[in-house]
Amino acid sequence: MGGVSRRGFFGAFGALAADRTVRTRPPYAGDESLFGMLCPECSGGCGSACEEAIIRFGDDRIPYLDFSAGGCSDCGKCLSACEAGVLNTPDSFVRGAIRINAARCLSWQGVMCFSCQEPCLDRAIVFENMFRPEIRGDACTLCGYCISRCPAGAIEVTA
Repeated sequence: MGGVSRRGFFGAFGALAADRTVRTRPPYAGDESLFGMLCPECSGGCGSACEEAIIRFGDDRIPYLDFSAGGCSDCGKCLSACEAGVLNTPDSFVRGAIRINAARCLSWQGVMCFSCQEPCLDRAIVFENMFRPEIRGDACTLCGYCISRCPAGAIEVTA
């Protein structure tokens, strides 16, 4: 008998969550000052090369990651496609910090929800009993897959 998975059920509520677009630079970002100088003149090859289609461009043509539809698989295609040379640090993944906003998190409100934990390959999201998820900063790679899966928009990139 066919049915809807828990992930599919909660994923259907993604459109109801607040805008989860983050202004985080793509992986392998080098000197931040180069983005404003070099990216506006570039053709945006990094965005075209992104296999997860999460690299977006602002009105200023500067790339950022939009985790609302997926996460970064660390494929390196954006690094190879970067014409401007701003993605130039292959040993550096996505920079920033991530946290769970307990006021918005369904699990912190007593609802059984493991939507963020399921896609986390690094096992960086741990629960106290079956509630109260926390992100272990030492294990999180900021790939962003948990962000797109959270039906409440409770996972935030801070800087």
